Parts: sequence; structure tokens; C-alpha cells
Amino acid sequence: MYLCQANHALIYLGTMNKKKIIFILNPISGTVSKAGIPGLIEERLDKEKFDCRIAETKYAGHATELAQQAARQGIDIVVAVGGDGTVNEVGRALVNTKTAMGILPCGSGNGLARHLNLPMNLKKCIDILNDCDIHTLDYGLINRHPFFCTCGMGFDAFISMKFAEAGKRGPITYMQKILEEGLSYQPETYEIEDEEGTRRYKAFLVSAANASQYGNNAYIAPQASMSDGLLDIIIMEPFDLIEAPQVAIELFNKTLDKNLKIKTFRASHIHIHRKSEGIIHYDGDPVMADADVDISIVPKGINIIVNPKGTKDYRQPNILQTAFSELFYNIDLMRQDITKQGRKVQALNKNLLRKLNM
Repeated sequence: MYLCQANHALIYLGTMNKKKIIFILNPISGTVSKAGIPGLIEERLDKEKFDCRIAETKYAGHATELAQQAARQGIDIVVAVGGDGTVNEVGRALVNTKTAMGILPCGSGNGLARHLNLPMNLKKCIDILNDCDIHTLDYGLINRHPFFCTCGMGFDAFISMKFAEAGKRGPITYMQKILEEGLSYQPETYEIEDEEGTRRYKAFLVSAANASQYGNNAYIAPQASMSDGLLDIIIMEPFDLIEAPQVAIELFNKTLDKNLKIKTFRASHIHIHRKSEGIIHYDGDPVMADADVDISIVPKGINIIVNPKGTKDYRQPNILQTAFSELFYNIDLMRQDITKQGRKVQALNKNLLRKLNM
């Protein structure tokens, strides 16, 4: 029952037919400045359709609290303004409610927004909110933590932890951690049980995908759907160093599932056992977990505004693709002669890190 104003003032209106919408804005998430967003919402949001207000988060978990309150109050739409972390905080509060989630992507990865073919242009995203095309989609649970894109363990969870510890966001920081840790990470052994039985894998990572990508157009599960009631399970087995550049190319070219080192299957529920406790992640948020990990899908559990005209194929090379390729090229040099080339690889990685920081 409010009309948005760029200066955050709220004007009470006695309307009956408009949808109620609240924008939950994380002022420090991602790499995009949020200063102009209230004014953009005031300028672009259709006032004939919506009564609106804006709320800023003040601490970790605050977005969840605000979204829970909005759902209890019968707000029609809660829009997460931020990155994948903010989207997860808002989404977990809205599962199994009538309140729909919208997204204004302002993060460093924007995995769910990209999967839903939302444009990275915020003006166009507000236009999509105006269309208000709401679909009921699946979400996942890992040890009772809701996730909307991916969860898992292994190298991606390890890098998520290093990324969180860095205290600095953005793809450059993410790639720095990959470059620093990628050459020394050791695969683990996992026992994965589903409806078909138990399988044992030595793997670089195990991922369960509800949506197709991690973010930044890195497609870990190119065929994943948020409306099929199934998770795409991806096991990346240890690969020969000469194969690493091809893995990087396929990750960004939506063909990773065709690689012989990638084992995939679909399941509604899996149980994973590993030798000891360790890190898991849900939508890139790392947490410690026991040796046993439970992952499942909740069909049709959340309402989300989607892009009704979303057909864009995000395959443009970007900084992540370039950095991955250079990293794996460096690894391949090590394969040729690890003793002779080791110092050269380190120098190349240092040079790449300098480029990323320019």
C-alpha cells in the first residue's frame, strides 16, 4: 500500500487493486553500486500495477527476516536486489508461500538470474517485473539449507570458502582463488546413494544442480531444468592435465555434460558419504557439514517472476573464461615437464593475477 519514491519516502495510498511489492536491497552485495537503484525503480516501475516500498538490509540474514515478514503480511512480490547470496536469503523465506520472488541482479555471478534469462540491464529487469509473469518452480535442499541454483562439495565448495574469506567480491577475486588453489587441490572419494543404488567415485567435485550454472555463464549442468522435479547430479572425475583446457572450454560453452570425465545422472534425492566432515556450499555460500550429506528437490516449491521473452544464449567469452583457459594452459605446461616448467607456471599465474587487478 505504498508508492516508491527515489528519496525512500513512503506515501500511503488507499488502493485496492494494485499488487504489493517490496524491494529488498543489499547495499554491499556484488560489484554494482546500489545508489541509483531507488530512483530507477521510481522511474521505471509501473505505478498503475504496483504499490511499492524499498527496504535495505543491515546485516547477514536480514534479507530473510524482511522477506518472511513480507510473506506474513501478504505482500505479492518480494524482489531481491543483489547477488546470489541475497537471492538465496530472500528465496528461502518465500518457499512454500504464495509470495513470489523477483530479481534485480547486482551480484558478481548472478547464476539464477542468468538461468532465468533475465537481462543484466536493470531497466530491462524492471520492465520484466512490470510484465509479472510468475512461474512455480523447484528448489533444492542440502542438509535442510534451501538452494535455487547449485549446491555441492569438493573444489567448488573449497573455492567458495576461500572467496568468502577474501572479503572482496567480484569475478577477479574468484579467479584469484582458483589460480592460487587450483594446482594443488586433491580429489576426494564419495559414495553416492540414490533410488538406483550406491555408486563410488573419486571426484574433483560433486554438484547437484537445480539450475544450469554457477554464474558468470559457467554452465555446470547445461540441461538442468527448474520445473522437472529432478536434480542434475554432476561428478567431475580427476582428469589428465592435458584435458583441462577442454574442460574449461566446455564449462563456458554449455557442453560440459558431453565430456567423458563428467558423469551425470538425475535424481530427486541423493545421500553422499565421504571420509570426514568438510565444506559444502549452497548457491555459493560455504558451510561446514558432517561426512554424510543429504540433498533433495522440492518440486513446485517457489513462485518466481521469469522473463517471458528470455531466449538469449549467454556464450560470450568473459574474464572467467579467459582466466580459466590461461590457468589450464599453465597446468598443461606443468604436465610437459613439471620440474622444468614449475617456475614458469608460477610466473605466468602471477602475471595473470596482475592483469586481473589492473
